[in-house]
Amino acid sequence: MTTMTQAPVREFKMPDVGEGLTEAEILKWYVQPGDTVTDGQVVCEVETAKAAVELPIPYDGVVRALHFPEGTTVDVGTSIIAVDVSGGAAPEPEAPAAAEAVPAAAAPAVAAPAEQPAEAEPTAVGSGRQPVLVGYGVSTSATRRRPRKPAPDGFARQTLEGDRTELNGHAQATPTAPAPAAAPVTGARRPLAKPPVRKLAKDLGVDLATVTATGPDGIVTREDVHAAVAAAPKTSEEPAAVPAPVAPPAPTAAATPATASAPVSYDTARETRIPVKGVRKATAAAMVGSAFTAPHVTEFVTVDVTRTMKLVEELKQDKEFTGLRVNPLLLIAKALLVAIRRNPDVNASWDEAAQEIVVKHYVNLGIAAATPRGLIVPNIKDAHAKTLPQLAESLGELVSTARDGKTSPSAMQAGTVTITNVGVFGVDTGTPILNPGESAILAVGAIKLQPWIHKGKVKPRQVTTLALSFDHRLVDGELGSRFLADVAAILEQPKRLISWA
Repeated sequence: MTTMTQAPVREFKMPDVGEGLTEAEILKWYVQPGDTVTDGQVVCEVETAKAAVELPIPYDGVVRALHFPEGTTVDVGTSIIAVDVSGGAAPEPEAPAAAEAVPAAAAPAVAAPAEQPAEAEPTAVGSGRQPVLVGYGVSTSATRRRPRKPAPDGFARQTLEGDRTELNGHAQATPTAPAPAAAPVTGARRPLAKPPVRKLAKDLGVDLATVTATGPDGIVTREDVHAAVAAAPKTSEEPAAVPAPVAPPAPTAAATPATASAPVSYDTARETRIPVKGVRKATAAAMVGSAFTAPHVTEFVTVDVTRTMKLVEELKQDKEFTGLRVNPLLLIAKALLVAIRRNPDVNASWDEAAQEIVVKHYVNLGIAAATPRGLIVPNIKDAHAKTLPQLAESLGELVSTARDGKTSPSAMQAGTVTITNVGVFGVDTGTPILNPGESAILAVGAIKLQPWIHKGKVKPRQVTTLALSFDHRLVDGELGSRFLADVAAILEQPKRLISWA
């Protein structure tokens, strides 16, 4: 009997960096196969539906393989990089004969870098470490693994049966014949499908074991389930009262399921298609959910902010603000906080489960920020308790972090009210949509010189228009009007920041 020595290869899996998110896109690799890495070194940058995050490797070694290229969306828990922790050069793949000496489920990590668990690997390096990111760290219990998404040529992957391993584009075949590209799932093993597809099949009364799988590596897709439903009246003895599918199948799906995923041709000379994923996808879903969940009301007021603009210039010369970002947004934010203090019921949220209004005694002030990856809304925690210089410092950090794409998921959670400054684009105002879970959002329009009646005479004054959208379940018309009027009054007479504080 041949004795095998397990290669010292550690598999680093995609962690849950977004507090419950199920996938992330690999934006950039900072290492390549053959590079030496150390514990805590950042090896790649990934983007979730909430933010871009850099991932540090949790051990020392030499990079053996990158399992996915840049631009690939990977499920949480899937191995993305293999590292040889022995300190030597990356070993060669095991010969096919060695793979036959043990069952596929017990194959060493070197034979299946993308799938094998880390439990049998050395644990001394990772013992005692504290998690760096949410869901990040060494697991001591075995977990059920989902099939990996297929990787493009040139990246390591393993077939679901474990009968063939490919490493860097070079295949090593065992005597086991490869599975067909699209074959009916039999009862020999549990049908392969993602949780949403399993739920769809359960809702439609479809047995996954009878479905023809057309997805990569024999995975059952939503289209396969719908095709099975469409074919049911002809081939199934189930009662006719089967629930209708969520989305109707294509007319030819039942007859030719393999063509359901056939590529569609587009006129690329006349159209450009941009994939919606990551932050943009999450923002789109959140805005649709907010618009059709919270009853929006928007009110407007045009105000003379000439005195506020003069105060901004004076604060720029104040030594207390040396090195800090001082602009109109700073005083608008402070005006909003003072107005909330005068109208505390504005700062609330709706508890759907309990059917209660939850009034917050703190203000986490959100600032909508446009970034290359889409709109994000990080917030300043406990903004109500900050002095004006502290608020200026927090605003500066928030903006610079957002521009660099380094905003953390926690910075975008638990907001209570938001400011969106559409004026920087030269827009007069708008009707903003609430950030989900918040009670109000204030849109600030462009500040322009306009003719204005001041002290009985028409004079050029700095004027802007404010628009306040609020959740009418939480804020009625009277409260919303008083709150917006207070913000405008402070910006017209900024000395009220002192008298009303």
